[in-house]
Amino acid sequence: MDILNYEFMRNAILAAVLASVACGIIGSYVVVKKIVSISGSIAHSAFGGIGLGYFLGLNPIITVVPFTLCFALGMGVITKRTRLSPDTAIGIFWAVGMAIGIIFINLTPGYVPDLFSYLFGNILTVPRADILMMVVLDFIILIFVFSLYKEFLAISFDEEYSATLGMPVERLYYILLCLIALTVVLLIKIAGIILVIALLTIPAAIAKQHTSDLKGMMLLSVGIGVVFMLGGLWLSYLLDIASGATIIILSTLGFIVSSWCRMLKIGKTHKK
Repeated sequence: MDILNYEFMRNAILAAVLASVACGIIGSYVVVKKIVSISGSIAHSAFGGIGLGYFLGLNPIITVVPFTLCFALGMGVITKRTRLSPDTAIGIFWAVGMAIGIIFINLTPGYVPDLFSYLFGNILTVPRADILMMVVLDFIILIFVFSLYKEFLAISFDEEYSATLGMPVERLYYILLCLIALTVVLLIKIAGIILVIALLTIPAAIAKQHTSDLKGMMLLSVGIGVVFMLGGLWLSYLLDIASGATIIILSTLGFIVSSWCRMLKIGKTHKK
């Protein structure tokens, strides 16, 4: 409980909870729809927005939001309206986003002090202003998910059938990619661009092993995310090691244990 005496730890706890809500909900769609690779490409393209922020002398979180949204929409258009295979588009956008970020950082005079925290995450340095932005982004994500829950559910399992019902499948897909982009922005300060995709998918993957109901999966994923983030934060504080990496390792161990328990349960069922 002593860690609560420090403001940076209170900010870190708030950031962990807020990020867990977003990654639990949107991560469930990512896992169910099997678009982890696309999400990874969006995450790495965010580096271009970070580089742009440094170049313009602004808070990188401010510039990374519109930049990542544009890349998400661009990837959606390319994968839906051209003959270019999704794997090829993912590779191109992945590389281009990182390259743009490197160029902007090279053009920025002086030393870039916080670059490491954006690449690998440092939840202990999340300021109050970023927490307020996380609240706003969480609110936006929740509004869209609650408003379009049935539509997202339909396109997550069967896009072709949804199109025959008259749903604007392509538009819904673009909105989902934009929500993934906003979630990535929420997670950058916690896990960093390099590790953000693991945090987006591992809690949802664990939840999927124990429930087939999407709402239940979302709630369980949010809870699992909170446990892993707060547990990783506490361990990193005790051991004085990187918080983002600790959260990812703890999440991965949780996934291994969950998978093992799932296998044991299936084995017992077959024996009966």
